Amino acid sequence: MAITVYSSPSCSQCRMTKHILERDGIIYTPVDLSTDLDAHRFVTRELGYKQAPVVYAVFPDGHVEHWTGLRPDLLQKYIDAFAQEVAA
Repeated sequence: MAITVYSSPSCSQCRMTKHILERDGIIYTPVDLSTDLDAHRFVTRELGYKQAPVVYAVFPDGHVEHWTGLRPDLLQKYIDAFAQEVAA
């Protein structure tokens, strides 16, 4: 399992997304879109997003989901999958 949060420094939804993950003990890879041009290209050209945060999550079964914006429902889905993986 892996989760990456692409964010920008002045983004409140980005801060909240990271806070939710940290609160639940989820280790994630933070990527600053304002300083990482390759990441910015990936998010805009490959994934098609124009706003931050962009969350890119790989689940235990290998499937990938990604989304933009503050999505507590999708974060919880990942957190629950992570908890099940740890408990197994």
